[in-house]
Amino acid sequence: MDLAFLTPLLDRPGPWATVYLDTSHTTEDAVRRRALIDRAAVHRLAEAGADEATCGAVRDHLAAEPASGSPPGRALFAADGEVALDVPLAVSPPDVTATWAPLPHTGPLVGLVDDNAPTCLVAAIDRTGATLERHELGRRARIDTVDTPQWQGRGHRAPPADRYEWHYRHRVEDTWDRTAAVIADHLARAWPQSDARLLVLTGDARERRAVHDRLPRPLQALTVELDGGARGAGATGEAFDRRLAEAWDDHRGRHLAEVLDAYHAAVGRPGGQGTDAAGIRTAAGPAAQGIPAVVSAAQQHQLAALLLQPSGHDPERPVWTGPEPDHIGVHRADLRGMGVAHPAQAPAADALLRTAAASGAEALVVPDALPGPPGGLGALLRWAA
Repeated sequence: MDLAFLTPLLDRPGPWATVYLDTSHTTEDAVRRRALIDRAAVHRLAEAGADEATCGAVRDHLAAEPASGSPPGRALFAADGEVALDVPLAVSPPDVTATWAPLPHTGPLVGLVDDNAPTCLVAAIDRTGATLERHELGRRARIDTVDTPQWQGRGHRAPPADRYEWHYRHRVEDTWDRTAAVIADHLARAWPQSDARLLVLTGDARERRAVHDRLPRPLQALTVELDGGARGAGATGEAFDRRLAEAWDDHRGRHLAEVLDAYHAAVGRPGGQGTDAAGIRTAAGPAAQGIPAVVSAAQQHQLAALLLQPSGHDPERPVWTGPEPDHIGVHRADLRGMGVAHPAQAPAADALLRTAAASGAEALVVPDALPGPPGGLGALLRWAA
């Protein structure tokens, strides 16, 4: 899961009000039920100690929610009299929860948000170039085109049938090779600004394969090829949307398996974990498991993928934090050493998700059916310490 959507929570000082609530409208008395839920959420915030301005901001925000078309649930994050982030949830929370704490209570979020509808960059390719579209939550928008000049064989409209035919065909193939290279280069440059999580190549099968082979290797790992799209018509239709959803599910499953394989291989190596002067396990290899090791890696901005397993106990265990995302430690003295005058405790998941979001790391929820990190908390690292 890409954590960029948590950016509004990174630079604002706490304390934070966090509310998780059911906003579905599926019964005859849904409107009345929703009003009671909203009132309960604000009441619980006030009981937890939230100031009146922040309670009022949450109350007004909920009152403005439309009576229909709402997602199954919402998570609201507010501070200093303002709602900073409103996240639609794919699953209704089992109960209304409201907290007032030094950090936003983001731990439950990763298991409730919709990770099935990512932003995709779709390139419909043919021999003349490519059309780029952004697909997000069922919406699509054309964002760019790549057009390349085509060699016409010195005025000929059809390939000659004489002894120059081989030369003609060779020239056409050479032109297409250059076209594929141009499209691949354009995609590589467009990718960082697209905010997409999957690159989809569609259109002519031979041409899209040529483009795929010319992409940078890191981008190839985030690329799939799909039938059903054409440059003229664009990547449209329910059938293509289904293929896109299936492609994302397959990609997400493969990615989780690859990260878990790398994680288990790393922590299984002799010397994969070390200890500091106080005898605390640290992240000495390309993976870390348990709160001390993962926190140590977070302090050094080593996190590549934070692994959370819902059944574990470590995500809810307290760590010490400060006002900045990299203010995190196992002991109060760790924060004192960072110059934090008033360290505060927060659940490990909340603190680590903040650090991961600030450093560009991702978070992955490990289903209970899969072998996850002991205690429910681990990380794959960018490099060894």
